[in-house]
Amino acid sequence: MEIGIYTFADVGPDGSHGQRLRHLVEEIELADQVGLDIFGLGEHHRPDYSVSAPAVALAAGAARTSKIRLTSAVTVLSSDDPVRVFQQFATLDGISNGRAEIMAGRGSFIESFPLFGYDLSDYDALFAEKLDLLLKLRDNEKVSWSGELRPGLENVTVYPRPVQEKLPVWIAVGGTPQSVVRAANLGLPMALAIIGGDPRRFAPFYDLYREAWGRAGRKAGDEKLSLNMHGFLADSTEAAKDIFYGPHNDVMNRIGRERGWPPSGRAQFEASCGPNGHLLIGDPDRMADRIIELHRIFRNDRILIQMAIGAMPHDKLMRAIELLGTKVAPKVKEAIA
Repeated sequence: MEIGIYTFADVGPDGSHGQRLRHLVEEIELADQVGLDIFGLGEHHRPDYSVSAPAVALAAGAARTSKIRLTSAVTVLSSDDPVRVFQQFATLDGISNGRAEIMAGRGSFIESFPLFGYDLSDYDALFAEKLDLLLKLRDNEKVSWSGELRPGLENVTVYPRPVQEKLPVWIAVGGTPQSVVRAANLGLPMALAIIGGDPRRFAPFYDLYREAWGRAGRKAGDEKLSLNMHGFLADSTEAAKDIFYGPHNDVMNRIGRERGWPPSGRAQFEASCGPNGHLLIGDPDRMADRIIELHRIFRNDRILIQMAIGAMPHDKLMRAIELLGTKVAPKVKEAIA
């Protein structure tokens, strides 16, 4: 199983976007050094996040790494242009010598739609149409394409071409059956984010994906599934909780106020860290055991953990990355193998 991390590169209320970006490159470099498989980088257009152009930041990391795969997490494809997305990630693929991936999604925030002049009433139609074009650009050197929400293309070739024969495109879903079935019907790997509740209640989405994969006439076992979750590591479980709680709680309550959620505190946090909770928090042994148990439930091929939520201290995050690569990943891979 592949093990990695993803981040939105949060900044604190008084934080510097530039400093956070420089720290981000150091985190990518360390993740590569300790043997992690994947580093994912999200896209946001808000003051509390430092990355609005994931491919640029990932390219900076690519120049200082040699093995780790580099993916968006996610590219908000609905409000972007598929031609530019393909060009950017094909460029990243060249710089990294074939380590680039795209994780495409509709996004959990909507600030990019008015920013780039898109109508939210076209939310799903934009994604479906642009995904169709992105896949055609990936699969064909010469492309003719027409749609309703973007101008068509007639016998064009988009450069550069990637190093990989096919640039990997994952579909990120947030828990709607229609999105799960779409990923399977298109023959694309699926990443499911679990950021609340008992993870076991999401298992039916994985079953639905495998069922739809088979109905589409595809070979069982060729599908790929990723589990994306929040979590944190430290040398002790109590230290991990104490480091993670403040920044994480600030972020979740800030977003909650925007969306009308009730406020949460330490009691809710502790429950979420429990054996049936959605937070993977603890020392290396506890983290490894949780990941192994989740694999028994989901039979996932990949797990990505979002550890930098809120104004996380850089040194604590670097230690968490080190522990994930040197302590957790070897134990998990040995148990699953």
